[in-house]
Amino acid sequence: MANDANKKTVIIGATGNPQKYAFLAAKMLKEHGHRYVPLSIHGGEVLGEDILDLKEQPAVPDVHTVTMYINPSHQPEWEKYIFSLKPTRVIFNPGTEYQAFKVRLEQEGIEAVEACTLVMLRTGQF
Repeated sequence: MANDANKKTVIIGATGNPQKYAFLAAKMLKEHGHRYVPLSIHGGEVLGEDILDLKEQPAVPDVHTVTMYINPSHQPEWEKYIFSLKPTRVIFNPGTEYQAFKVRLEQEGIEAVEACTLVMLRTGQF
């Protein structure tokens, strides 16, 4: 897609653990030239980027995509913050699907996709 590098992506549930999908997403986003902002309640770093504290709800300008790597049971407390980021799209990766939140996003004109960020990147659908 055009302007791929302009799709700044917030990773909710980021981790420095290379065995986790959220880490692989950061790695693949970087490889594909996308800017990413890792957020988590656990802190740390991923690929040299500090993981910002999700509890502080940091301001992140120009967000295109939010990719979810947290359990649906933990998502309600972050919904208002995610809306405040004004993303164009939210990706619910496998295991993070949350139908009620998806409906609320779509009602606000935000694309809500149940898909795998890794597959989307590999297949040029990101």
